[in-house]
Amino acid sequence: MNDKFNPEDMPVLNLNTTGRTRYEASRFLDNPEAIAAYLSGNIKAGDTENLIHALAEVTKAKGANNVAKEVEVNRESLYKVLKSGAKTRFETTRKLMTAIGVLNHSDKLLRC
Repeated sequence: MNDKFNPEDMPVLNLNTTGRTRYEASRFLDNPEAIAAYLSGNIKAGDTENLIHALAEVTKAKGANNVAKEVEVNRESLYKVLKSGAKTRFETTRKLMTAIGVLNHSDKLLRC
């Protein structure tokens, strides 16, 4: 008997996700500490696409209309900024991060 682990011997799980909802982090981002921890994890991961998705989730949690007003863009432009693969100017990103509280709570980000 061979005791070595072989991933090829693992059964494949076929999950039926019909009728299931997608996980939405925005439902749980209801305070500055939760937002800071969520963004900190995404920043540490070093994946730009995931960070943009995280910023989109925080924007959704705070309300896209409110965030768009603070960033001084319309809601449609905000969605373009948060779209996967978007090439966004740093100034717009800075305004977005200020509007959703990232820069206001950067001390929490640094501790996470």
